[in-house]
Amino acid sequence: MNSPTHERVKLERIFSREHALDEIPLFRPVRVSDPAAATSPRNLFAQTRTAASPEALAAPEVQSLKIDLDCVAIDASRLTGWTEPRIRSAQLQLSTPMLRTLPGFQKMQLEVQVEGWKFVATIPAPTAAPSILPATLPVEMEAAEAQQHLEEMLTPPAEPPTRIKPPASLVMLKERLLTLLQPPLENLFAGKKIELPFKPFPYQLEGIAFMMPRHGCLLADEMGLGKTMQTIVSLRLLLQTNEVRQALIVCPKPLVPNWLNELKLWAPDIPVEVISGDAVSRKVAWTASKTPLKLVNYELLTRDADYVLDPEVQFDLVILDEAQRIKNEGNKTAEVVKSLNRQRSWALTGTPIENRPSDLINIWSFVQPGEIPLDTPAKDLSRLTRDGILRRVKEDVMKDMPPKLIQDVYLDLTPGQQEAYELAEKEGIVHLNNLGETITVQHVFELVMRLKQICNFDSRTGQSAKLDQLTSDMAEVAESGRKAIVFSQWVEPLETIAHHLKDYGPLLYHGKVPHAQRQSVLTAFKNDPKKHVILMSYGTGSVGLNLQFSNYVFLFDRWWNPAVEDQAINRAHRIGQKSTVFVKRFVSQNTIECRICEVLEHKRKLFEEIIAQNGPPTSLGMNESEIFGLFSLKPPSRKAAA
Repeated sequence: MNSPTHERVKLERIFSREHALDEIPLFRPVRVSDPAAATSPRNLFAQTRTAASPEALAAPEVQSLKIDLDCVAIDASRLTGWTEPRIRSAQLQLSTPMLRTLPGFQKMQLEVQVEGWKFVATIPAPTAAPSILPATLPVEMEAAEAQQHLEEMLTPPAEPPTRIKPPASLVMLKERLLTLLQPPLENLFAGKKIELPFKPFPYQLEGIAFMMPRHGCLLADEMGLGKTMQTIVSLRLLLQTNEVRQALIVCPKPLVPNWLNELKLWAPDIPVEVISGDAVSRKVAWTASKTPLKLVNYELLTRDADYVLDPEVQFDLVILDEAQRIKNEGNKTAEVVKSLNRQRSWALTGTPIENRPSDLINIWSFVQPGEIPLDTPAKDLSRLTRDGILRRVKEDVMKDMPPKLIQDVYLDLTPGQQEAYELAEKEGIVHLNNLGETITVQHVFELVMRLKQICNFDSRTGQSAKLDQLTSDMAEVAESGRKAIVFSQWVEPLETIAHHLKDYGPLLYHGKVPHAQRQSVLTAFKNDPKKHVILMSYGTGSVGLNLQFSNYVFLFDRWWNPAVEDQAINRAHRIGQKSTVFVKRFVSQNTIECRICEVLEHKRKLFEEIIAQNGPPTSLGMNESEIFGLFSLKPPSRKAAA
């Protein structure tokens, strides 16, 4: 029995193969007694076969119809308004706004009315990462176009723009909005509104965005990351927007030429006046000059306190470089600096804490006067200063900077040094014990200094194991065409070293070198290929100098504070350094220097651990108990010492 599907297939074959297109039969109604049978496939097939005879077909009647359609041509430009999509923007309110309750105000009730379209906040489904290369490149592209197309696709995505963020202390809504609506810093530089000699690093843009909106801040970046550059660019932007009209930079005297060079490089359009000369000239500069930027050293600022503290002398911004100069309470310089009439206070230092937490508190009394009491516990300082301090280290922001390799070189004393050292140590300890309860830390300190000097040179024979090692190392430095820096805490050893290293063109840079000659010394060291070594004291050469063209640093003797040693090392290991920096720290074996190094290394580890937690260390230098402990002595009681 055939199925309906089978019958339908047979019909299709009849129509398509047995008849031409004009011979397709017309169906006639057939009387069938049973309606169901009439619609069965078999009867339909029979009807089709019956009607398909030629006699039963009538000639088709053909009629012609005339169809006329009116066509109107319209210019396509008239359709522009119809085809452009109409977009309407609406503000979405997906979260409640932030509320901040101020002391003395009642709690506000949150009532928010939103007008506009309602949307459901949805999280888009993750999509697969796009392929870096397409399956095929357009065939019609020329070679140059294809290369450009590939370069565009292979270019990594741009970094997010750097925007100025309002500090936490800015509570006025209008001021916060004005800060947030400022354009990204990259737009200012890319649009040539402010031309810079070099493109700033991303972390430097973050530093600029941190400083600009703050009236009080402390930039505590590690030495060599460009604190000076970030400050100058921030100052330049504020001067251009008229937020600052009168500014003052205070720095150590040796750094005045360095600031002038940096200002000329990063802000050549800012007029600057250096406060110098006799008292009459300085008074005119303080009271009558309208130069937008003044530069002065700490010593002259303290000397001109009567002029600079005049109520008529006002500054929109005061910048302190090497702000650790005001770390001691009651210091005359600190008193003058904190009394300056100013609107903004910026401080720069890579070592905000050198010895104790009070260092930071005293600096903060300039940055934010009256905000932190002197008796504030050290554990609370991080929380109280978090919004106003920015600190970065090279390892975090300069991934491509050459490494810094530090090696402690332990040397045995020469026979002459050993004899002199043992005699001095024995006599010194006997003397300290005989002092009894009258002993002071000064007595112990004098013995330590005497022993350290013997570790450098024996005053009777002139022998020095350190000098022998340094002479050997300098031969290698000079042979490779490199340059080296040698640090010591005393001037006399530096002069002795210079005499023995005369074949390597030694230059001296310490406190006895006149200020007028210091810049020429640095220039000669940089440009003269025969000058392979410069001999510096820690106090004069460890801060503010850019000596990144040197690759070797020798610490002839160790300083009391590891932060000062780091400052000295970073004269060479800083932005612009192209090669690895090799650091050698000379230590005399089995002497007081080994005991000092153990204490300082413990301090350094403690400092690094606490800084990593954004908190200040309890101390970096050696305290009284630790100095007495160098000779297994106990410090006297306060009552007896008094």
